[in-house]
Amino acid sequence: MMNSEEWQVAHRVVNRIEEAGFEAVIVGGAVRDYLLGKEVNDIDVATSALPTEVKRIFSATVDVGIEHGTILVLDEGLPIEVTTYRTESTYIDYRRPEQVTFVRNLEKDLQRRDFTINAMAITKDGDIVDSFNGKDDLKNGVIRSVGDASVRFREDALRMLRAIRFSAQLGFTIDESTLKAIKQDSDLIEFIARERIAMEFSKMWKGQNVYQGILALIESQLATYLVGNFQENKNHWEQFRTDKSEVGWAYLCLLNRDEIQDIFDFYRLSNREKTFVRKVLNAYNALLKEWNVMDYFSNDLIVLETAYDFAIWQNKDIPFEKTTIKETKDHLTIQSVDELAINGNHLMKWTDKKRGPWIKVALDAAIVAVLNGYVKNDELTLKEWFMNDFINER
Repeated sequence: MMNSEEWQVAHRVVNRIEEAGFEAVIVGGAVRDYLLGKEVNDIDVATSALPTEVKRIFSATVDVGIEHGTILVLDEGLPIEVTTYRTESTYIDYRRPEQVTFVRNLEKDLQRRDFTINAMAITKDGDIVDSFNGKDDLKNGVIRSVGDASVRFREDALRMLRAIRFSAQLGFTIDESTLKAIKQDSDLIEFIARERIAMEFSKMWKGQNVYQGILALIESQLATYLVGNFQENKNHWEQFRTDKSEVGWAYLCLLNRDEIQDIFDFYRLSNREKTFVRKVLNAYNALLKEWNVMDYFSNDLIVLETAYDFAIWQNKDIPFEKTTIKETKDHLTIQSVDELAINGNHLMKWTDKKRGPWIKVALDAAIVAVLNGYVKNDELTLKEWFMNDFINER
């Protein structure tokens, strides 16, 4: 697993730092995922070298967070974040440290991290540095704060939601004392920027155990301070599975249809996410009545398949298999408006009418006629249909 390009680049960065006389190790989520046998794509390096010293070692660097000791190293082909060992002082507003102090000691750096499973390091030789029994917690499937959980959560209240997210991603249980601390300080989540909250949910939606995460969200009392009725709808999450975060947002909106705009606003969803949600909910409503050819034509496959999944998770009786959606869509006579043999210019030429909303009405009718096989998709046939059938019907 360490033979991947990412690991090789990280090892070269570590080597160069060590050759300059400093300590360097790989830390955090990369170590956790390596020990779990998961693919690792994001590898971070921690070092005893100060940021100015790191910049002297490498020729191509970017100051991505130099005030917190982080330098992006570009020398070895792939970008690698290198961060100086540090400790942090009192936190402001439960989200950021008032002061960062660079140190030369790895254990002090690991001590400031959120959970034991994220507080491990690995040397270039593969030796694991595990000062807080993170390996045991990985083996036992436990999410446990490093040190005093209340202290960790009052440093950065987002860590409470991160515990829930890791529970959903890994299927781990939250340690009793850690969960108790979340309950005690659950209201502190209100100090956290909505964008950061949304980012944790976006990651959670792609987990293999989202239902477990929803239950933890409720038990921890964090759900009380978030938009969406998680308690009332909890059982609807049992079958939920996706590898796309926007599907999670769409399902949350489906289960909370009276709060869709509140969900958009509270979680600061992007325009792309909001558009996806609306399309899926429209497709879902149409599916309950039975899709027609225009539904297959006007929606992307991901929208149709997501709407289908929602119906199954809602225990709706759908009289066809999911696999037939792609087959039906692939067999449509045309796949896009661009494939229609006529456009608005043809219609204006044939009628001497100016451009207006009537063009969309006519083109939509032409698409339906072609998709249903009433008219062949060629200009002359469509002109005859337009002049004799469409106009006469108006």
